[in-house]
Amino acid sequence: MRIVFMGTPDIAVPSLEKLVNSEHEVCAVVTQPDRPKGRGKKLAYSPVKEFAIEKNIEILQPNKTTETGFMKRMKEINPDLIVVIAFGQILKKELLELPKFGCINIHVSLLPKYRGAAPINWAIINGEKKTGVTIMYMDEGLDTGDIISTKEFELDNEINAGQLHDIMMVQGAELLIDTIKDIEAGTNKRIKQDDSLSNYAPLMDKDLGHLDFNKKANDLHNLIRGVVPWPGAWSIYNDQKMKIWKSSVENKNSEQEPGKILSVDKNGIRISCKEGILNISEIQMPNKKRMQVSEYIKGNKIEVGSSLN
Repeated sequence: MRIVFMGTPDIAVPSLEKLVNSEHEVCAVVTQPDRPKGRGKKLAYSPVKEFAIEKNIEILQPNKTTETGFMKRMKEINPDLIVVIAFGQILKKELLELPKFGCINIHVSLLPKYRGAAPINWAIINGEKKTGVTIMYMDEGLDTGDIISTKEFELDNEINAGQLHDIMMVQGAELLIDTIKDIEAGTNKRIKQDDSLSNYAPLMDKDLGHLDFNKKANDLHNLIRGVVPWPGAWSIYNDQKMKIWKSSVENKNSEQEPGKILSVDKNGIRISCKEGILNISEIQMPNKKRMQVSEYIKGNKIEVGSSLN
């Protein structure tokens, strides 16, 4: 099968690699234009572009997929199938209808739950006990197309968004190859999504990770896990921003006001919450590296009875 692959960040690379190593022909890769990155603002290639260069695959980088030159080239390539994962643009009807077998998208949630840009993060933030990967036919909506296949797995109370991202990279790639076999054989499913069960997983911003100790400790623990590694969880201690990387929950209540530091020892910083106690075990203070609280307090003091806010 002749395939055009559309993707941009690192989560898309394993799926592209699986296709390159399969019996299928990857005719071209479509990825977002190079963007300024770092302090020097030098133009940087996307991870997908870097892989495509290494494999000597034709690369297309339209600002918009509706551009005349881009559509002309896609018609010349005439792919049997377009595979999309985290590309970064909504595709229009002309492109969706171009391939013989349509356009399919790898989405990292169990649709119709968590449509949108940050499904991995919001599944953890909202305390979901399971998630998965969905492959669907694309339409002109936002993650609204018919479902072809899914792969589901359980979530524990410790996994963070970065770890789940790495699992999804592998799971999505494996499901893709099996799904394409079914599409080629004409044995694939086509299940309409129930829009009434959908919710939205919007882009995150830096303020999302600011901890409010007037909330339940378990909700804060989920938030911390859901924003690692970006945008990260944080609070203010002695007018300094404390980044919080890892936590756990004690299911007992404190009589102290929310945000009060109850104890500090090798096990962490125990904080009073509206309900329960949050134990912070890994932090990063300004101009210091990320470290365990047990290491930080060897040379620095955190006062019991003071507050985080």
